[in-house]
Formats: sequence, structure tokens, C-alpha cells
Amino acid sequence: MGWERDASDDAAVDVGNSVSDGTFHAPVVQARAVSGGVHTYYAQPAHFPLPPVSEWLELDTADPVALGVKRTRCLPGESLLPPYVERDRDAELGDRVVEAARSGGLVVVTGAPLSGKSRTMWCALFTNLPMTTRILAPQPGTDLRGLPAVLRGRGKESCLLWLDDLKGHLGEHGLTPTLLAELVRLRVPVLGTMDDKVYDKRRFGASARAGVLSGAEPVELRREWSSAEQRRLSHLLAVPRLRAAELVRGGHTVPEYLALGPELMEEWRRAHRADAHPRGHLIVRAAIDLSRCGLRREHVSRDVLRRAQALYPQELSTAWSESFEDGLAWASGLRHGVTGLLVPGDGPDTWAAFGSLVADVNDRVDSPPVPLGMWSLALSAASDQQNWNVVWATAQRLLWPRGTGEPEVAAWLGEIYTVLGQRGMAKQWFRTAADAGHTEAAAALGELLASIDEPAEAIPYLEQAAGAGIVRAQYLLGMLLAAQADRWLTRAAEAGHRAAADALPSLRKVTDTRPDTVKE
Repeated sequence: MGWERDASDDAAVDVGNSVSDGTFHAPVVQARAVSGGVHTYYAQPAHFPLPPVSEWLELDTADPVALGVKRTRCLPGESLLPPYVERDRDAELGDRVVEAARSGGLVVVTGAPLSGKSRTMWCALFTNLPMTTRILAPQPGTDLRGLPAVLRGRGKESCLLWLDDLKGHLGEHGLTPTLLAELVRLRVPVLGTMDDKVYDKRRFGASARAGVLSGAEPVELRREWSSAEQRRLSHLLAVPRLRAAELVRGGHTVPEYLALGPELMEEWRRAHRADAHPRGHLIVRAAIDLSRCGLRREHVSRDVLRRAQALYPQELSTAWSESFEDGLAWASGLRHGVTGLLVPGDGPDTWAAFGSLVADVNDRVDSPPVPLGMWSLALSAASDQQNWNVVWATAQRLLWPRGTGEPEVAAWLGEIYTVLGQRGMAKQWFRTAADAGHTEAAAALGELLASIDEPAEAIPYLEQAAGAGIVRAQYLLGMLLAAQADRWLTRAAEAGHRAAADALPSLRKVTDTRPDTVKE
């Protein structure tokens, strides 16, 4: 059976809608009759009334970071932002901001991601407008249709609309040509930033979508800095953050380096958890420490990173949930389409930590020191003499101050100087470590002294090591003491002592074999 609708019903009942107190901005269901229960669900649209101008921020108290300017890496006590490096388009942008403040209108700064758009726009308004200027910086998607009504009651207050990332403020409830025209009439400037690709897509697509963008020529910031901008940066290299940006940014721009630093550092610090990326965290830490050693990026191969893991036994024991390959893929994945925590090195399948990570770890007093074994790995991985010299000079500069108070460091320095054939320096550092109770250093010093025919000085250190159970020290000590016994028994025998003469043959079977000592 089917249900048939009687056309006469339409004529019999006049169905309509009425909504009290204005317009209903939502779908309306129109029906003559509804059988059964009726359940009504009504979601109030997200709409918050715009605050009166008297509650807007004043320019001199506004926080640029809260308005969208990316903070940079900084140490305790430093400001969130370093000094601003003037850009080539600053004068032109400043003129446009002044004109917009006088006559109203839209000023847009475009550029690649992390090209410094927000900082540049902020400096333009901060430099060219009165400090009492009121700023409205709404969240993306805020309904701006009531803005003209709010502004009409502003009195003599100077105002501006700050729309960082303008894309999120376009649409029928946001910045429209009609609203912009009204703001121009009210002489209120609108300042916005926009990604190059997003701007091009909206501006040069269908004409109906260009909207407010069609009436404003953007100020474009180039990703690569000009020679003039680089010169202006060079005048500010006394600022540690800017100096680091210039020296270790690699192929990235200064704004990219400065903006990405805090985000990459925070992501890396949080990745150590077992349910995050513990292996990736460990690989990045190894890359950071290899860079701190002075090892050039073309020498940090996948194999070197793999070997470096063993130098962090505690971290390695908790990194089992992630494979080395997965950790490396996470660490090298692009963030913001710009860089990873690891960046490709200058050789095939080589990697280096992003420069700001190294600078941040180096500059923080609470950063753990580079594991001693990492210096040995860096020296062995440096495949050319020039980089080897850099690593060794860095080791001397950083480890010498620690050697006097850390026996392990002093012992390591003694070993390296021994390999280099610098016996005087080796003796100095082995003695420092041995006198502080380092038994391996005592054994090494005893061996070194014995090899250069200084047995009397060697014996006390060999006794120290032998008493601690170091077998090679026990053997060498016995051989040296036997050699001394041979000398004194020989003198006694030559003086006619029969028992001494009888003991000499069996003793000389031992002393005629030269003991193993440190090789030259």
C-alpha cells in the first residue's frame, strides 16, 4: 500500500513561518503537521559581542607575541624578541600604515612561511602610530559585522584592526568589501598578514573570491635576505641570538632560524617519553653533542649516529619502543615545510642538528656535558685533518677546565695525549687523575713512567692500581720489583754473599724478559 497526498490539502491550509525579535540565522523547517513526538535541538552559533573601544589594548601595552609575532629562543632574563633587523620594505610599509591611519584602508604584508611578516608589520605600526592607538586583534572566525557600530562610539580614540593571518578573517561574517568600505569611511586602518600562496590563490582565482584583496597591493617580504639586510644584521651581531642566527643558521633565513628555535626545542624536549619518540629524541641529542664537539655535518653519518647511541645507556634502555629508522625519520621530518630537527648534511646520508638546538643547549648552564666517549667518536669520525684539529681544539678548550676537578676527564686527556705522543702532557693529566684516586689512570701513568725508565716514580702508581685489582699493573709492578731485586742481589753476590748468588739464576729467568710497557 502507498500513501497518497491529496493536492487539495495544500489549498486548505496556509503554511508559513514567523520569527519574533528579528531574523533567525539558521535553517527553518516548514511543515503543516508533524505526527509523533517533536525533539528540537538548537545550537547557538559561536558569537561573542565585540568589546567597546575603551577595552581594546593600547599599542604601548600590547604584547606582540600574543598578537602573532613568533617568540625566539631566549635564555632566562632575556626578552622574548631580539632587536629588529630593518627590512628593505620598511619605509614603504611605514608610509602605507601612516596613510591607512589617516584615511582608513587595508595594508597587507605577504611572504613565505616564517619570513617575518608579523614582526615586520608590528614594527611598522609600533614605529609610525601613536602609543595610545587602540588595537582590536580578534580570533580567526570572529563575527566582525558589529564592528562599525562599536567604532562609532569611540570618540576621539585612534583605533586599528589587527588581523594576523588574514585568511582566517575573510568570509561573510569577517572582513568583507562592505565592512572594509565602512571602516575606510570611519578612517580605521586594517593591518593583515598573509602567506604568499594563500594570497595568490584568493587574489587571482575567481574574481568573486578576491573580495577585499583586490583593492590592496600587498607589501611582499622575500624569503632570502638582500645584501643590504645582511649588512644591517651584521651591525647587531653583539646580540647573542642574532650572532648565532648568522653563524649557525645554515641554509635557513634569519627569521626561520629565530622563529623555529623555541618550537623545535620544545618538541625535542617532550619527545623523550616512551609513548612519544624516545629513539628520535636520542638521535637528535647525539647529533647536538657531535656538533658541540665541532664535528662538521658532512662527517655525521647514519652509522656515526647509530654508534653514538651507546654513549647514552640510560636513554637507550628506554628507547626500545621505536626503531632507529623510525626515530631518524621523525627527527628529519619537515616542520612548517621548512626544516626538521635534523637537517641533511653536506655529504651523502649525513645529518646535523638544526643550528638553534645546538646554540640553545650550548648556552644553557643546566645542559649536561658531552659524554667523554663522544669526543673519541668525533675524533675518529673526522675524516680530514682540518676537522680533526677543530674537534681536538674544542676538546682542549672545554675539557681542560674540567680536568682538574673530574678524574675521568683528566684520564681521558691523558689517553689522547699518549696517542699523540705528547708524553709530558700525558704524564700531567694521568697524574692529576691518579692523585684523585682514578686507578686506571694510575696504571696508565705507571706504564708510561716505566716505558721511559723512571721505575722509582712508576712503582707507587703501579702499587695503587695493583691494589685495586688491575692485573696488568700487578704484573708490571712484579717485574719492576724483580728487576730491583736483581740489582741488589747482584751487588750482594759480588760482595761474597752466597745465598744471594744462589737466588740470582732463578730470578734472572724472569728479569731477562723485558715487561710490556707503553709503546712509543
